[in-house]
Amino acid sequence: MTTRSVIITDKASGKSVECQVYEGQYGAPVIDLKNIYKELGMFTFDLGYASTAACRSAITYLDGEEGVLMYRGYPIEQLAEKSTFLEVAYLLINGELPNQQQSGDWSHVIKMHGMTHEHLSRFYQGYRYDAHPMSVLAGVVSAVASYYHNTTDIYNPEHRRLTAQRVIAKMPSLVSKIYRYGSGLPFVYPDNSRDYVENFMYMMFAWPTEPFRANPTAVRALDLLFILHADHEQNASTSTVRLCGSAETNPFACVAAGISTLWGKAHGGANEAVIDMLTEIGEPKNIRKFIDRAKDKNDNFKLMGFGHRVYKNYDPRAKIIRQACHDLLNEMNVNQPLFEIAMELERIALEDEYFISRKLYPNVDFYSGLIYQALNIPTNMFTPMFALARSAGWIAQWMEMLSDTNDFRIGRPRQLYVGAAKRDYVPMASRP
Repeated sequence: MTTRSVIITDKASGKSVECQVYEGQYGAPVIDLKNIYKELGMFTFDLGYASTAACRSAITYLDGEEGVLMYRGYPIEQLAEKSTFLEVAYLLINGELPNQQQSGDWSHVIKMHGMTHEHLSRFYQGYRYDAHPMSVLAGVVSAVASYYHNTTDIYNPEHRRLTAQRVIAKMPSLVSKIYRYGSGLPFVYPDNSRDYVENFMYMMFAWPTEPFRANPTAVRALDLLFILHADHEQNASTSTVRLCGSAETNPFACVAAGISTLWGKAHGGANEAVIDMLTEIGEPKNIRKFIDRAKDKNDNFKLMGFGHRVYKNYDPRAKIIRQACHDLLNEMNVNQPLFEIAMELERIALEDEYFISRKLYPNVDFYSGLIYQALNIPTNMFTPMFALARSAGWIAQWMEMLSDTNDFRIGRPRQLYVGAAKRDYVPMASRP
């Protein structure tokens, strides 16, 4: 909604441009700069797009200063306490929580799309047994696109809905097969008598010769992690999915692009880095030494899991997951030395002026890896777990972008060119 305008003036030329200002439901007002090049012959310069709104979205809102995160208007705290991941996925896709009939239909259709083409099972064999799971996941999800390249009309709302169902349904099978292949275990097909998260754990951990029964506490802990990771506004991987989708790319290829971005240590790979850091610390008595290293400008060591690009307050997801970590370890009677190190590290850091003044609070990655580890999920599978959950948000964002028919266009950022001026070609014999 337009509420006012601002005028930008180039003092050198005296030219001005009037820019409309839009107010969202929450958050800072946004200046519409689409006419700035036309009127002033200039572009804006915004490293990392930290001050740029690249889209309109009604899916997720976060307030980094206040530590607020909402999906479709519902606070993450309420969804974490009362909902399930599959229900949250429905909310992200459809905009509303399902009623009883819709919930049953949604669960049924996700189960019906849980299988993958049998030929795809051979795809995994092309990778080394010790390949990083995110490398395999990006490849296999992109390969799924080959099964739907002639049957998906991205401009057909029903096809987009079907695509969303396929993505959410198939990701557990794709991810679990990566773990099974790397472990030398046979693949396990979905069991439609089980709920979404329990079924995933069954495909991950079932032993061919034994019945499998998941621990309810473990199921709930993993379900909670999936809820917390389901979406997070216009982060690097979500922006990648949108940018890829703006070129009218196959949606599974868009998700694969998001997976590749999520793989980065500064994004989804941070939970792996936290476990590596806690392992390096070794014992609580060593924490002070590592905190001093983090504060030393001449030392490259960083405390992983602290601070966030957006949150300048305590990450609301970290508060929820911290308690879940306590509950899981207590109820399952798991001996987790790294959790004790994490607790003490958090306590010391939050009392240190260095971290307080810089608003470096624990983020969701600080504790999520500890839960994955308690569930016997290998460290290199942490980020694929993140990708499984985030795929619901990615495909919801993709759907929203394509449904905005008035403003849909290919993404094309500009640049500030600082290279060489125009010059003539010099034959090799004449070059210095």
